[in-house]
Amino acid sequence: MTLEEFKHRYNLMILPDDTGPVISHRLRQAAVLVAFIEQKQELHLILTRRASHLRAHPGQISFPGGKVEKSDKNLEATALREAHEEIALAISNVEVLGQYPMFNTFTGFAIAPIIGVVKQGFNPILDPGEVDELFTVPLSFLLDPANRVVKHFMRRGIQYPVYFIQYQEYFIWGATAAMIDRICRQISYNG
Repeated sequence: MTLEEFKHRYNLMILPDDTGPVISHRLRQAAVLVAFIEQKQELHLILTRRASHLRAHPGQISFPGGKVEKSDKNLEATALREAHEEIALAISNVEVLGQYPMFNTFTGFAIAPIIGVVKQGFNPILDPGEVDELFTVPLSFLLDPANRVVKHFMRRGIQYPVYFIQYQEYFIWGATAAMIDRICRQISYNG
């Protein structure tokens, strides 16, 4: 899928809202940058592996992002700031396409997925306090429904879908995999 086709599909194909069960307790606000970059004439999704020494979600695959700070103008600013801090992606090097509905997790976060495209290649510099590794996954791999698995689990009497994606040695699951699944279904949606 080319960058132009991706933008076209992203802008025209809207899925019904299926954000899942509403979680009643107070959620901490966060935002992530779901960033696509063109490599060798193919779109790739940028992902990171969180530092293994972190208290929350150590070693898990995630998007660049984090908690909202008081100085952030909005959720988009949070995602762009965090991507700059974590992987040295310049804010001016991202074309923001939009924001998905908030994604609530049972771990206590309301996450705003900010969808963007990296305008030109960049030299990632990882913040060792937050990120152990940056890698990309071809969008063509993610678009294949056979590569995205969902299973349902019960927690405190509520059934939750949990998403899984295995790409090479990377095991992507949870909120990150769910957001990837949603965008893949959106840009593949035929009505």
